Amino acid sequence: MDSTSSSASLIIPSFRCFDATNHRRYYSTLPSCSPTPRGGAGGSASIHVMGNSTTIADPKIVTGDCGYLLDDVAHLSDYIKDLPTYSNPLQDNPAYSVVKQYFVDVDDTVAEKIVVSKESPRGTHFRRAGPRQKVCKSNPCLSSCMYCNMWGLCPGINTVIREIVCGLYHMYGVTGVLGIEGGYKGFYARNTIPLTPKVVNDIHKRVGTILGTSRGGHDTSKIVDSIQDRGINQVYIIGGDGTQKGASVIFEEIRRRGLKVAVVGIPKTIDNDIPVIDKSFGFDTAVEEAQRAISAAHVESESIENGIGLVKLMGRHSGFIAMYATLASRDVDCCLIPESPFYLEGPGGLFEYIGKRLNENAHMVIVVAEGAGQELLSGNTCTMDNIDALGNKQLQDVGFWISQKIKDHFSEKQKLTINLKYIDPTYMICAVPSNASDNVYCTLLAHSAIHGAMARYTGFTVGPVNGKHSCIPFQRITERQNKVVITDRMWARCLSSTNQPSFFSAKQPFEKIGDEKHGDNHVEDLAIK
Repeated sequence: MDSTSSSASLIIPSFRCFDATNHRRYYSTLPSCSPTPRGGAGGSASIHVMGNSTTIADPKIVTGDCGYLLDDVAHLSDYIKDLPTYSNPLQDNPAYSVVKQYFVDVDDTVAEKIVVSKESPRGTHFRRAGPRQKVCKSNPCLSSCMYCNMWGLCPGINTVIREIVCGLYHMYGVTGVLGIEGGYKGFYARNTIPLTPKVVNDIHKRVGTILGTSRGGHDTSKIVDSIQDRGINQVYIIGGDGTQKGASVIFEEIRRRGLKVAVVGIPKTIDNDIPVIDKSFGFDTAVEEAQRAISAAHVESESIENGIGLVKLMGRHSGFIAMYATLASRDVDCCLIPESPFYLEGPGGLFEYIGKRLNENAHMVIVVAEGAGQELLSGNTCTMDNIDALGNKQLQDVGFWISQKIKDHFSEKQKLTINLKYIDPTYMICAVPSNASDNVYCTLLAHSAIHGAMARYTGFTVGPVNGKHSCIPFQRITERQNKVVITDRMWARCLSSTNQPSFFSAKQPFEKIGDEKHGDNHVEDLAIK
């Protein structure tokens, strides 16, 4: 603005309009562009969830110059023709109309990998999340939406629910919002809950979830029948990898029937085991709360001779919480995670290391993820083959088992009395309110989901990729689990902090476990930015 002028004028920038019904035509103008299925082969795949089987259509892959590849998400116009588009009501909203470049541009994509060499191709990208200037709904007030949450509490669930309800109401004028109680079976077996901004106003201050949780009950035909009968046109599904697989099956059945319904997933896993995204909501809160248990274990162990504080933390297949809580605490002498095998007896084993630390300090703290050492327990119990309602193998209590092993070893073989305190804060951590960081994160996830659904994208999960929120196809979220890569620097930092050995023996081949193509973990990238 000219400093000599006596008055100021506000210029609202114009934006490139994105007609969602023509988004495929846009890509056809890219140089050297051609739709290509992932892996270079055509055909389709199938997915099985709780006895339901459905065929997954080919991924929408678009290629460009210099090795550019867009792993795109589905759009209702892919199977419903002549969808009308309308101006986004946000352009008339005083809170948003003055924001420069608030609307996401048509060619905005987010790179999956940002650390590349000089000659590397541009690599895989995802469609950037955010509001579009054009939406595919003439009267948003008639929209109705549903939520489904599957199994397990996690800090921040109520915040996500609140922000979706309030975001739909205040940003797009959606007044018909329904909540589904009790997981997937709630679609056809339980009543719905009308959700309004007044109803959800203070639920972010409560722990747990107002919609309840459950396992099992996924009947694709009944679920989609319920969606169709109720006239639902947007479905928001909150849950982990198993729930996202269920959401993918629902999306495919909706597409097969040709319904005008957008299906959007919001990733929820306290273990941080969902791939592609930087981290899942609730993870920061879990690490913060885990430190309280570690601190208590440290106080107990150093207050008595030969004291050992043993803390078991969440992490069925991924040891992120244990690793980050260990690094943040600095009181931990040994961290055991599922990705890094260990053994108990013999040179370089856990018992030898415990004896060494007790001789040096007369106390120590051990952190173990719940999925660590399960291969050692399998030979000691006949219940390892038990599975839960979702088909997941039920884990044994490694904390209790290893506590007994430590006591027995030192009392019988070394005639040393061990004072061991075992702390399992799992349910205490799951049942706390989300911290400030997770509350903000939940808001961004909710808004990204809303904007994508209103633009009539479907069959995707939202989440940050290298710090930028993106729309990620369901198949990328469900194809694998995110795990700690024990050949990365972050695990090396953890070992350096505890001064523990790697516990690898000649009988255990050293294999690189986890996501090799990313190098360092996404959470580490965020931590060092």
